Amino acid sequence: MGMIDTSQFRKGLKIEIDDAPWEIVDFQHVKPGKGSAFVRTRIKNLLTGNTIDKTFRSGDTVGEADCEEIQCDYLYNDGEHWFFMNNASFEQFEVQADSVGDSKNFLVENLKVAVLLYKNRPIQIVPPNFIIAKLIDCDPAVQGNTATGATKLVVLETGYKVAVPLYITIDDVLKIDTRDGKYVERANK
Repeated sequence: MGMIDTSQFRKGLKIEIDDAPWEIVDFQHVKPGKGSAFVRTRIKNLLTGNTIDKTFRSGDTVGEADCEEIQCDYLYNDGEHWFFMNNASFEQFEVQADSVGDSKNFLVENLKVAVLLYKNRPIQIVPPNFIIAKLIDCDPAVQGNTATGATKLVVLETGYKVAVPLYITIDDVLKIDTRDGKYVERANK
């Protein structure tokens, strides 16, 4: 594990502070007229999801987090554990519900995802930006209401509820943006 100088800070960099992995969300180098330069950062704890502001003096060093991102296929879940397969080694492993977090709303079987490992332990699941999911529950389409811009809630195969236009029917397959959880468009069947 190496050390990282504040001059090497960039968005997305994973660092270790107090034996916990953090990701730099934002940073700014500040050189005031008087006094020494410093770096103002906003960092996110990868274990808890908490975000804090932290200031480092210019030239300070922090540890590099022992993080690795691997490509996996999502297989299935049993309600408490989510099961994945490493695409490189074909090894299967399970992830606890708290590590899956809100990503569970977007995990459909056989989906390719990135899994972030910290000290060889899965801590974060990163689904692709868009997924294709089937509807499992939906009110019937209402004729004549296609131009009003009104929406209704539907339930996807993952259990996630999303607002969609009124013309969507139970036979439709939807494209969902995983970054904000919103409906994008109907997908080809």
